[in-house]
Amino acid sequence: MSYEPQLEMAEPKLVPGITQRVFSGIQPTGNLHLGNYLGAIVKFVALQATHECVYCVVDEHAITAQHVQPELPQQIREVTAAFLAAGIDPAKHIVFNQSRVHQHAELAWVFNCIARLGWLNRMTQFKDKAGKDRENASLGLYAYPSLMAADILLYRATHVPVGEDQKQHLELTRDIATKFNNDFGGRIADLGLGVGETNGYFPLPEPIIQGPATRVMSLRDGAKKMSKSDPSDYSRINLNDDGDTIAQKLRKAKTDPEPLPSEEKGLEGRPEAENLVGIYAALAGSSKAAVLGDFGGGQFSAFKQALTDLAVEKLGPIGKRMKELTADPAYIDSVLRDGAERATAIAAPIMNDVKDIVGFLR
Repeated sequence: MSYEPQLEMAEPKLVPGITQRVFSGIQPTGNLHLGNYLGAIVKFVALQATHECVYCVVDEHAITAQHVQPELPQQIREVTAAFLAAGIDPAKHIVFNQSRVHQHAELAWVFNCIARLGWLNRMTQFKDKAGKDRENASLGLYAYPSLMAADILLYRATHVPVGEDQKQHLELTRDIATKFNNDFGGRIADLGLGVGETNGYFPLPEPIIQGPATRVMSLRDGAKKMSKSDPSDYSRINLNDDGDTIAQKLRKAKTDPEPLPSEEKGLEGRPEAENLVGIYAALAGSSKAAVLGDFGGGQFSAFKQALTDLAVEKLGPIGKRMKELTADPAYIDSVLRDGAERATAIAAPIMNDVKDIVGFLR
């Protein structure tokens, strides 16, 4: 198994024989930014129209690298506020935090016994996050992909909107599901629990990776990913920034002196230009080619002003609504409690099936 991140699709593909359910989550690590919004939350909102959606604040993942976090409760609420402010409907779909549903941890242990060390050793994110001091990394950080597989398969999710950096983990999720289905195939058949084309218990979730800005780069350096850890706040647009702040950051965003090209090929070797064109296309629901068709050949200053106006229009209300929601923690907590109850109603029977399949007494 190569684990080369290559899954990509233009439209969600139906998974026959099972409820079409979306699952995805975001870690509550503070300072959600434009990259989180365009790479994930925009997709979350759009998928509500076509799928049953389960969206999770994955707080158990948040402690894999740093287990003592006094600010964690507030960060959980901030991510929830971002979901709601962006347009996720917690009445029609499920929004909750992971640690309220204990079946996530239970299924993760089963998957820890299914996944192979060789598979986890190939996970590039662990290598990146652990750095040179791998011996001092937590077991939780190493087993992170197994918990992610449990998050998804606990709801028998058929589709997962993922960013570029999570494609490899979704490949692993599919491999864990396949191995579980194969290892326990006879038991699954005896219990009459098989579904879909493979007649396995777990579906093989399909990735949803699409859009002109699946990887948003720093406003100060087009070669670096936009990140909350960058020491310069001008490197990113935070989701709770107000309109004036958004405008100021985009005016100061790094560009080059050349006019915009008329075709995408002309963006090669111009990372800052390509990044800003991609951001405009994503915010406008357009494509890079269409944006260059409108602005190609013109001065960068005119394009940046149009981008600024568009970003303030699209993102300003989200930041304002986020601040209103975080000022009412009791409401946020009620959304999370309700979501956890509804998530448990799906997860508990599935976990019970897994226990029966594995052979646990309950």
